[in-house]
Amino acid sequence: MVASLPATATPLVAALGWTILLAPLAATAVIVLLGIHRRRLAAAVAIGSVLLAFLATGGLLLHALGGQLLLPARSSVSWIALPGVTISVGVWIDRLSLLMSLVVTGVGSAIFLYATGYMAEDHAYGRFFGTLSLFAFSMLLIVLADNWIQLFMGWELVGCSSYLLIGHWYAKPAAAEAGKKAFMVNRVADFAFLLGILALWAASSPVAAERTFDFHALQERLPELTGHGLIPAGLLPLIGLLIFCGPIGKSAQFPLHVWLPDAMEGPTPVSALIHAATMVAAGVYLLCRTFWLFEGTPLVLTTIMWVGGLTALLSAALALVENDLKRILAYSTLSQLGYMVMALGLGGPVAAMYHLTTHAFFKALLFLAAGSVIHATHEQVIWRLGGLRRSMPWTALSFLLGGLALCGTPGLSGFFSKEAILTLAHDRHPVLYGLGLLTAGLTAFYIARAWFVAFTGAAHGRSHESPPIMLGPLFLLALLSVIGGYLGIPQFLGGHHHAGGAAQVVWTSCGMVGLGLVTAWLIYQRKAVSAQQLVHALALPYSLLQRRYYIDELYGWYVTTVQQKVIAGLCAWLERYVVIGAAVNGTAWITQTAGRLLRRLQTGAVQTYVLWFLIGVTWLLAIPLRR
Repeated sequence: MVASLPATATPLVAALGWTILLAPLAATAVIVLLGIHRRRLAAAVAIGSVLLAFLATGGLLLHALGGQLLLPARSSVSWIALPGVTISVGVWIDRLSLLMSLVVTGVGSAIFLYATGYMAEDHAYGRFFGTLSLFAFSMLLIVLADNWIQLFMGWELVGCSSYLLIGHWYAKPAAAEAGKKAFMVNRVADFAFLLGILALWAASSPVAAERTFDFHALQERLPELTGHGLIPAGLLPLIGLLIFCGPIGKSAQFPLHVWLPDAMEGPTPVSALIHAATMVAAGVYLLCRTFWLFEGTPLVLTTIMWVGGLTALLSAALALVENDLKRILAYSTLSQLGYMVMALGLGGPVAAMYHLTTHAFFKALLFLAAGSVIHATHEQVIWRLGGLRRSMPWTALSFLLGGLALCGTPGLSGFFSKEAILTLAHDRHPVLYGLGLLTAGLTAFYIARAWFVAFTGAAHGRSHESPPIMLGPLFLLALLSVIGGYLGIPQFLGGHHHAGGAAQVVWTSCGMVGLGLVTAWLIYQRKAVSAQQLVHALALPYSLLQRRYYIDELYGWYVTTVQQKVIAGLCAWLERYVVIGAAVNGTAWITQTAGRLLRRLQTGAVQTYVLWFLIGVTWLLAIPLRR
C-alpha cells in the first residue's frame, strides 16, 4: 500500500506532517521538565498536543479530499550518512497514514480527555500524562515512518511506553508483573523482527548499489531482485516470517497473546489507548503498510491467515469464561485483531484496515464505559455488579452500543467492516470462513453475557453516573460507533466496498450473531439454565478455558525449568569452569608459572651464570661434532 512515486511535500504539507509527529513529543518534554508536579499544566499540555496533531491531520485530510495534496507526499531529513548506509527521519503522508493518524489522534484525544476525570485522584497525575504523550508520539513515529529504522524506533518506544503505563501503579505487584510480562514477551518477538529487517536490508542490494531501509526503494527493487534471481528462493519467505514475528508480539497473536489480558492491571484509559489506537494496532498497521513485502510469498500469507484465524477463535472462546469486565474486553480485542490478521493473510489489507478503524471506535467506547463502571463502583468482576442500567443509564447505553457494534449488528460500524472480512474469507477460504462465523457467534454470546450480568438484574451495591468530563468522550465514540460504517473508509483507501457484502454471508453472519445473543439472554436473563449447571455439564472444556489452554503454565515451566535450571545452569558452569577457571585463572596461572621459571634464570649468583656459560659453550662445540 505504498504508491509508486512519492512527491516532495510542499512547505505547508511538511509543516503539518511534522506537527502531527512532534507535538506529542514536545508535550512529553514540557511535562517532564515543568509539569510533573503541576497537574493542570500536565493535562492541558498533553490534551492540547494531541488535539493539535488531530487538527493538523484534519488539515491534511481536507487538502487530500479537495485534490490540493498530491499523495503520497514525503518530507525527510538526513540522520545518518555513511558510506554504504544512509538513514533519514521523515514523515510519509498517504491515505493509509492519514487514516491511521486520524485514529491515533482522534480516538486518543477522547481518551486523553476522559483520563482527566478517571485519574483525577491519582498521585502520579503528571507522570501519567507525560507517558501518555510519549505513547502517542511513539505510535505516530510508526505511522508516519518512511523507512524501517524509523519504524523500529517507534516500535520499541511503543513497547517501552506500554511497559511504563501498564505498570503505572508499580506499587501493586500484579501491575508491576504485568508490565514486565508485556515487555519481555515483546522482546522475544522484536528480536526476530529486527533480524528480519536486517536480512531485508542485506538482501536489498546484492550488487554494487547501496543497500537501503527505505520503504519506497525496497518496494521498487524487490520485484527486480526476485525476478532476476538475485535473492535466493527461500530468503524472502524467511524474511517475511521474521518480520511477521513483530506483529505477532505487538498485536498479541497466538502464541504470544499471553501479555495482553494481564495488561488490564494498568489504568483503564491506558487499556483503551492500547486496544483502540496504539500498541496492538501497530502490528496490523505494519502489515498493511508493508503488504508489498508479503503479497508475493504464499507461504507467509498462509501463515498469517491461519495465525489470525486461530487467534480469533481461541480468544473468543477464552472470553466465554472470563469474569473480569476488562479482561473480557481484552480477549475481545485479541479476537478482533485475529480477524484483521486473517484478512491480511487472505490478501485484503483494505478490509483489515477498515476493521481496525471501526474497531478503534467501538473498542475505545467499551473500555471507557467499563472504566466508568470501575470508577463508580470500584469493582470489575461482573458477578459483583448488576443493575447498573438503572443507576448508570448513559454508561449502560454506551456499553450496549459498543457491544452491539462489536457483535456486528446491522447498521452499526462493526457490521460493515466485519462483513467485509467474512465476505473475503467466504470467497477465498471456506474453512477460515467457518472459523469467522463461529467466532462471530461466540463474540455475541460473551459480550451479551457481560451486559446481562453487569447491567441488568438486581444491584449488588451503590453506584452513580460518571461526571460529564468522562461521559463526553463516551458520547463522541458512541456516535462514531454508529456512523463509522458510512464514512467511506474502504473507498478512501482505494478499495471497493459493497454495503453488507454478499447476501449469503450477511444472513449467515447475522444468524450466528442472533443465536449467540438469544442463547446469552436465555441463560443469563431468563435463567433457563443456571450458570452452575452449564459449568458442570461442560466441565472439561470449561477447565481448559479457565486455565487459558495451559499456555501460561507451559511458558512458566519453560522459564523456570529450561531457562533457569538448564540453560542458566549450563551458562553458570561454563562461566565458572571455562571462562573464569580456564580462560581467566588459567591464563594467570600460565603467566605466574612462566614468571617463576624465568626468575630462576636471573638469580644474581656468579656461579650460576658461569655454569650456564659453560653449558652454552659445550653445546656450541658439540654442534660440529654432530655433523
